[in-house]
Amino acid sequence: MDILDKLFGSRYRTKILRLFIFNPEGVFDKKEIAKRSKTPTAQVGKELTLLKNISLIKEKLITVSSGRGKKKVKTWQFNSAFPLTQGLRSLLNIDFLRRRAELAKRFKNCGKIKLLVVSGVFIDDEDRRLDLLIVGEKLKRNVIDNIVKVIEADVGRELTYATLETEEFLYRMGTSDKFIRDVFDYPHEKVVDKLIF
Repeated sequence: MDILDKLFGSRYRTKILRLFIFNPEGVFDKKEIAKRSKTPTAQVGKELTLLKNISLIKEKLITVSSGRGKKKVKTWQFNSAFPLTQGLRSLLNIDFLRRRAELAKRFKNCGKIKLLVVSGVFIDDEDRRLDLLIVGEKLKRNVIDNIVKVIEADVGRELTYATLETEEFLYRMGTSDKFIRDVFDYPHEKVVDKLIF
């Protein structure tokens, strides 16, 4: 069990906290929260009750159109007036950044990874347009997509990532491709580096 999971009493609570803290404008129904945090629906209800009781989130009824007309749906949104927002955001961010080295292990069965570069949310620089660059051979894109979804549930936010075969990456490097320059000319970290360029 992770440090924050122990501190907060539940790994699901940590994931749901991240979802709300890092998506403060988001309005989510129970099904969306379960999907994005990869939390069982029954557990979501318990965690939402707790978070609502401490005023970290607020409940909101919205009207949606369905095949049978309109219906009210219960949703939840982060409470921007929550007094510990900054401290909680920093704590969740520091914990995530501390564990970014584990990324290489997560992608070990995705093909022959030659280069794994993190940027953006992984180095606490949300101005970057790319969070993750994966370069390799025989990359299994479906497996990578699934792993990224799990990481998104862990971090509570959507990630922007790209996969490139080694040959295409080296070609782009040689032509000073703008996309590649945008990654390497700005803050980034190489988690795996088996390429010489």
